Amino acid sequence: MIRSVLSMTGALLFAASASAQELPPLRTAVDGTFAPHAFPNLSGGYQGFNVDLANEIARRLKRKIVIDAAQFSGLVPALQAGTYDFLAAPTTVTKERAESMLFTEGYLNTDFQFLIKKGSPRVAKLEDLKGKTISVNKGSAYDSWARELEGKIGWSVESFGTQTDAVQAVLVGRADANVAGNTVIAWAVKNNPQLELSYLHSTGLVWGAPLRKESGELRKTLDAAVECMKLDNTIAKMHEKWFGVAPAAGSAAVIVFPGYGVPDMPGYDPTAHTPSCS
Repeated sequence: MIRSVLSMTGALLFAASASAQELPPLRTAVDGTFAPHAFPNLSGGYQGFNVDLANEIARRLKRKIVIDAAQFSGLVPALQAGTYDFLAAPTTVTKERAESMLFTEGYLNTDFQFLIKKGSPRVAKLEDLKGKTISVNKGSAYDSWARELEGKIGWSVESFGTQTDAVQAVLVGRADANVAGNTVIAWAVKNNPQLELSYLHSTGLVWGAPLRKESGELRKTLDAAVECMKLDNTIAKMHEKWFGVAPAAGSAAVIVFPGYGVPDMPGYDPTAHTPSCS
């Protein structure tokens, strides 16, 4: 596990007490193999959309932040054990997950996309992958989704500790396709000329930051920061920086959702509020 400690300073975007300076650092974590959301940089730390997101949240709260990097499969257990206050790793908000964790409001939409090796047969629908081996990042939403469809579609699923290894499995012929979030798949294809984009499965799901069930007050604080970042286009600018395009109008990167959390998911708090941004 690699740890980077970053001291956050700057103007507070919403009202908070002076005691914020005295609070302990926020503790969070990313999967450091999940480019362009979190991946190693040349200085020995980590960079990416979600690293920037976590740092900016802390800056606005005038809090220090400790960002760990570990395999995704271990992040939720570590969160539940109290190691982290929230997870900066992009985490797909599903009903099953929301039953056991709180989530901030969504900050990005996420669809599931496949990549294949160049020259492989075209995939126009899921059924075209019958009899194929699908690689996934262990413990991810793609892992559970692919396994749920294993019997119906007739594919086999192989899990890997990192997304990098899941992509490598396709490159070396150990898997026929890899499925992950569309931004992650696009990044992998951009940086691997032997690969190409394949079938896109629309989900209607979003990425949010998970917290423990008892962390309702912290969720309100994080939600306020995220909402202010949407209102002043900070998230939109991060989107352009890391994904190369502006977010779509009406997408989770720009829309401030009512209440706290993700509407229509367990744990959602419909309490009306207006973030105090400066």
